[in-house]
Amino acid sequence: MATNGTKALGRSTWVYPSGVRILSSAAVVGPKEGEGLLKDDYDIIYTDLYAGQDTWEKAERKMLEDAVATAVEKAGLQTSDIPAYLAGDLLNQNITSSFSAKTHQMPFMGVYGACSTSMLSLSLAAALVDGGYTPYAVAGVSSHNATAEKQYRYPTEYGGQKTDTAQWTVTGAGAAVVGRGGDGPVIRYATIGKVVDRGVKNPFDLGTAMAPAAVDTIQTHFQDTGRSPEDYDLIVTGDLAKVGHPIAADLLQQAGYDLGERFRDCGLMIYSPGHEVFAGGSGCASSAVVTYGHILKQMRQGTWRRVLVVATGALLSPISYQQGESIPCIAHAVALEMPPAEEGSGGLS
Repeated sequence: MATNGTKALGRSTWVYPSGVRILSSAAVVGPKEGEGLLKDDYDIIYTDLYAGQDTWEKAERKMLEDAVATAVEKAGLQTSDIPAYLAGDLLNQNITSSFSAKTHQMPFMGVYGACSTSMLSLSLAAALVDGGYTPYAVAGVSSHNATAEKQYRYPTEYGGQKTDTAQWTVTGAGAAVVGRGGDGPVIRYATIGKVVDRGVKNPFDLGTAMAPAAVDTIQTHFQDTGRSPEDYDLIVTGDLAKVGHPIAADLLQQAGYDLGERFRDCGLMIYSPGHEVFAGGSGCASSAVVTYGHILKQMRQGTWRRVLVVATGALLSPISYQQGESIPCIAHAVALEMPPAEEGSGGLS
């Protein structure tokens, strides 16, 4: 902890000394994601993009509501026990999140960091619990392929062509219940990213745009905490996909950080090789369903002890890129770990 009395390291990294944990989590996905590589790690797989609703927007709301309800139930709680709900999505005015808050009737704070919102909401939820403002908090995010296409590009029915650098927005939602006690992973650090803009203007090449922001946050995390890549079993970005992830690896290598095989990307972990998803997955749900489904399951089973999740986001809008603006990006990182006594054998000491 810093000597100035704050729960901070350097300028950007927060420390949570009270042992804040992820008590439970839930990941729900659409049909394409449910056929992918991580199909056994999701709580709910919907058989169609409508999730029983009559519009795609209502389907996304249903998915987020179900993710939150499932996570709360798995924690042995009720939504009436939760004094803080932090959530975000990709639609105008965070409409999915606010409508889900109306359904669950939890005190609500909408947050937005584009596709980095999963770790932004988790870091803020942990800060509220660690600071004693609430005993529990829920962090949640969602995205939907059809709603995001309509929001940022063209309606799906238009059938617009895309380049190989484009990405496929993940349909799904993730939620985590944060509190003290229990046996879940400890939230050790959060490194809050800065907005980075390297002049990329192509909205169909967000991997290239986001890679420098991911690198900046990862470097800052190592510098603030004194940790190195070897301190983690897994370092995973949110949705750089097959275009941006190699760029980030090369930039980190040039900066003296060789992440090797421990460096992965959620957008490359979700889909099977035969899926036509362009460069890979993206969206708020990309990092959320991998983290709140696959990663936390592997941590509880002892496969990984320390994981750094670096959710990445492109802070563009249709108006900004139509007016010729470049794409500013951001990345937020959360360090999760299982304490040694709960680890069993193996892992880092």
